[in-house]
Amino acid sequence: MRLYSFMNNAYIKGTGSYAPENIVKNDFFESVGSNDAWIQKNLGIKERRISTGETTSDLAAMAGKEAIKNAGLTPQDIDLIILATATPDKLAPSCACFVQEKIEAFNAVAFDISAVCSGALFATTTAVQYIKSGMYKNVLVIGADTFSNITDWNRRDAVFFGDGAGAMVISHTNEDKGFIDFLLHTDGRGKDCWNIPAGGSLTPTTPETLEKGLQYFQMDGPAVFQTAIKVVPESIEKLLHRNNTHIDDIDFLIPHQPSVRILEEVAKRVSLPWEKVMTNMDRYANTSGGTIPIMLHETVSKGKLKDGDMVLFAAVGAGWTWATSLYKW
Repeated sequence: MRLYSFMNNAYIKGTGSYAPENIVKNDFFESVGSNDAWIQKNLGIKERRISTGETTSDLAAMAGKEAIKNAGLTPQDIDLIILATATPDKLAPSCACFVQEKIEAFNAVAFDISAVCSGALFATTTAVQYIKSGMYKNVLVIGADTFSNITDWNRRDAVFFGDGAGAMVISHTNEDKGFIDFLLHTDGRGKDCWNIPAGGSLTPTTPETLEKGLQYFQMDGPAVFQTAIKVVPESIEKLLHRNNTHIDDIDFLIPHQPSVRILEEVAKRVSLPWEKVMTNMDRYANTSGGTIPIMLHETVSKGKLKDGDMVLFAAVGAGWTWATSLYKW
C-alpha cells in the first residue's frame, strides 16, 4: 500500500445530520401501483422522512449546527459554507445564504453546488481545495434536499426519495489522516435521464407546464441503474489504482444511497464484501445530496470508524455526474 503525504491536508473535523420527524412507510404507495414487498426487494427502502413544511435550508441549518458543535467550533469559526442541493429554497439567492443566516455564521462566504446525488462529493472536493490552498481554515459542507417538493405523488417513482440533510466541517491538518484523492466525472449526454423539465430558462413555468406536472422530476430508472453499475466501479478501480491501493485495504464504503440493488452490484464488481458497505436507505430512502454526509454521520456516531481506517466515498447523480474519494480516518 502506498505511503501517503499528509503534511498539508484537509480532514473531517465534525459531522451532523437532520431529517424531518414525519415518516412515510411503503404502504402509502399502494395507491400508485407499488407495494412494500417490491420496494424493499428492489430498492431496500422501508420508509422515508418527508417534510411537512421545513425547507431545504431548515434541514441544512440543523445538520450544519450539529456538525459545528461536534467539531468543537462555533458558527463564527466557519470561513465558508458550501451547500450541495438540487432543491434550493428559491432559485435565487443561493440556498447557502439562507443557511448562513439561520446558523449565524456571518464570517462565512456561502454558495451552492448543483450536482444532484453527487453534490456532496463535488462540494467536498471544492472545500478541500480551499483548505489545502490556505485560503480558509474551516469549511462547512452540507448536502440537503427536500425532494418531496419536486415529486409527483401520483407516480410510481415517488417511492425513491426522502428528505434530509447531512453536514461535515472540513479543516486543515498536518497529521497522518484526511483526504487522499478524488475523481470527479460528468457526461452531459445523460442530462435527460433524470431531470425536472420545467422551471428553468429553457422551459419557464407556465399554467400549461404546471397542468402537465413538468415541475416534478422525471427519471429513466433503467438508465440510472445501468449507468451507476458501470461508472461507479470504473471510478473506484481507477482511484485505487492511481493511489497504489487495493480493494482489500478498504475498511468502509460510504456511498450515495440510490438503491440496494445498485450498491450490491457495485460491491460485487469491485470485489468489496457487502458488510463493508454502509447503508441507511431502509430508513431514509434516497436523500440525494444528503445521503453521503448523513451516512457518514451515522457511521461516526456508532463508533465504527477508528484511526487508520481507509474509507471510500462514491456517488452517481443526474447530469450524468459521478464521483469517488479515498480517505484515511
